[in-house]
Amino acid sequence: MTRVVLADDAVLLREALAAGLATAGFEVIGQAGDVDGLLRLVEADLPDVVVVDVRMPPTHTTEGLEAARALRSRHPRLGVLVLSQYVETRYAVELIRDDPSGIGYLLKDRVAKLDDLADAVRRVAAGGSVIDPEVVARLLGRPRRHSPLDELTPREREILGLMAEGRSNQGIADRLVLELKTIEGHVRQIFSKLDLEPSSEDHRRVLAVLTFLKPE
Repeated sequence: MTRVVLADDAVLLREALAAGLATAGFEVIGQAGDVDGLLRLVEADLPDVVVVDVRMPPTHTTEGLEAARALRSRHPRLGVLVLSQYVETRYAVELIRDDPSGIGYLLKDRVAKLDDLADAVRRVAAGGSVIDPEVVARLLGRPRRHSPLDELTPREREILGLMAEGRSNQGIADRLVLELKTIEGHVRQIFSKLDLEPSSEDHRRVLAVLTFLKPE
């Protein structure tokens, strides 16, 4: 069973998340209302995944984000799912850029849907990455100087955006109602156009997503 620690200063939200995750089959082994409490819980009994709000006491700015990065530095195999009230693309990029494996960034509106929350926690626990679709949409719509992404077709950009959300080829095929082999062909074209050298599929997916997330 996947073991989870929750950190959010809003007690009611934290309790609701704990109840929802327990219903979905996760074991919530601890809850914290501030960063110090989160750090103590993790060091005392290392969980599989930490779910933490970006904005935590005392200043409610980026304490949660900074704690997430510090925990990953100490425990590289720890899954981290960061929650945010707002679409803050800079925070998502900062979190994912160093090593996207086992990292997620989700809007709080999304966690109201238990299936979305549970899916995100499972994917992060398994070493995948999760970026909220609203964040991806904002990144897709931002103006850019010339980059390798300009060579992609609209369909390839759409598929790369879904890759950035952390979806597998099969997941993308299901979302777009296309054959798996069609998606695989588009992914090969994306790798080629981004000039990603042949290597493991997972490694090239990470590099492609990092190209997509790269700040201007």
